[in-house]
Amino acid sequence: MDSRDITSILTDTVGKLSEGEALGMLFHRHSAGDIGPSGKALHRIVELARAILFPGYYGNTRVDGQTIAYHIGVNVEELYSLMAQQIEAGLAHAADEPKEWLEQQAKERAAKFVSKLPELRRTLATDVEAAYNGDPAATSKGEIIYCYPAIRAIANYRIAHELLLLGVPLIPRIITEMAHSETGIDIHPGAKIGNYFTIDHGTGVVIGETCIIGNNVKLYQGVTLGAKSFPLDEKGNPIKGIARHPIIGDNVIIYSNATILGRITIGQGAVVGGNIWVTEDVEPGARIVQRK
Repeated sequence: MDSRDITSILTDTVGKLSEGEALGMLFHRHSAGDIGPSGKALHRIVELARAILFPGYYGNTRVDGQTIAYHIGVNVEELYSLMAQQIEAGLAHAADEPKEWLEQQAKERAAKFVSKLPELRRTLATDVEAAYNGDPAATSKGEIIYCYPAIRAIANYRIAHELLLLGVPLIPRIITEMAHSETGIDIHPGAKIGNYFTIDHGTGVVIGETCIIGNNVKLYQGVTLGAKSFPLDEKGNPIKGIARHPIIGDNVIIYSNATILGRITIGQGAVVGGNIWVTEDVEPGARIVQRK
């Protein structure tokens, strides 16, 4: 095969890949001046948010009491700027609106998100405490923040959930999937999770979009809070937006590899043993284990 044959193959392939029929739904046509969300920028946003929420643990580790306000101020300013850009990109992807509207909405929603950071830190502090109190191997809360994948995944989830509540499209899901790739913990940003939440070990945990999880809940590795097969419309398409994932009450413990499916309720104080398939309600205080 000579160079002309290779050139012909390449040219022919480019033509086939550029045809409308070949592109189909896999081609997102950006309007003039619009850009898509940036993975690099979103990674930086997560880094900045973690540095703000856990100063001295993430970002600049030389922060002290005299410089804390300066470091947080610099990080908040950069976070706001990047967040506004990425929210605008998400809005542009989801809606055909004038650029002026997109810019203004992005700035407002980015500012509202920044205003939620103190509350987010207070909530994450409860998650750190739950992880520390629930793991006898943990030597300090600093070790929890530095080392435990659950805190990284839960932090990303709580950031993404706030963005979702602000009506930001696409970006929240990207942020939780970044944590999924990093930790093996898959939490949909639409889930509602209370305080003092912890995941021990974490790998393989799945928490679905419409899950409601109460306070002081502990999950172990491999737990699935998922949906059963859900109904189809008259055209055979899945019906979206319905509540299809479990409700987990306060003070529940679910051990490794338990699979809990459907819109069922695990009552307050219940314990679900490992390697169990649960598709019916569990009474408060019940202890569900495998039969011998």
